[in-house]
This record gives sequence, C-alpha cells and structure tokens, in this order.
Amino acid sequence: MKNILFAVMLIFSFSLFAQNNNDVSYLKIKQNSCIKKKGNSLVFKEVLSDSRCPEGVNCIWAGEIKVVVAVYLDKNFIKEETLIISGKNSQENIAWITQYLPADKRNIESINVFPYPKEGVKIKSKKYFLQIAYIK
Repeated sequence: MKNILFAVMLIFSFSLFAQNNNDVSYLKIKQNSCIKKKGNSLVFKEVLSDSRCPEGVNCIWAGEIKVVVAVYLDKNFIKEETLIISGKNSQENIAWITQYLPADKRNIESINVFPYPKEGVKIKSKKYFLQIAYIK
C-alpha cells in the first residue's frame, strides 16, 4: 500500500512540475519589414558584428552580436539604436525595446538574434532577424 501511495505522489509531483503557466509567444523583427500606418514599428536594419561562439566550437566566452534597430512612429522614422545582444546587457535591451511595444507584448522574457552561427557556415546578412520572446 505504501508503494502505491508513493507512486501516486511521485506521478502527481511530476505532473505539477511539467505544467508551465507561462504562455510564451514570439515576435519576429525582420529586415525590411512592413511599417505600420499607426503606432510604433521596429525594423531590423543590419548586423554590425557577430562574435558569438559558433555551434560546434569551444570558446572562452559566449560572444555578442551588435545590431541596428530602427524605430518608426506612424510610418515616420524616429531613430536608430545600436543594440549589443549578449548575456551581460539583456535587461538594458529589454528596457529599450519595451518602450516601443504594445502593452500586451511588454513582458519580455528574452531577446535573441537568429540564425545562430555554425562552424564553417557563412550567414547571409538578409537571413538575420531579431526574436523577442514575451509572456502573454
């Protein structure tokens, strides 16, 4: 009887840990993306440098990627900002991007740039995009 009770409790505890209450969605900001007629728009302009450690390589540090993001308001250019995406300054980047997002997308979990480099593979500049993970 103790074994059955233990097994039921074990299964119940695993099911509690398996549930994820966070409903994460992703906002993809591409190069040359459409600019909204009303409100703020973010446009991924370019990659200035990408020193992230490629997959398949052992590196001393993870590296960083430096990108330019443009802000438009009602189709009018407002400004450009250079963001350095790395583990060190994620809160700074989140704070900057949050001010240009709608209220329902401001609970940002992470900001990443894709594709991630792979050893021996050159990434075409047009393939890069910014991905913002936010909790609904």
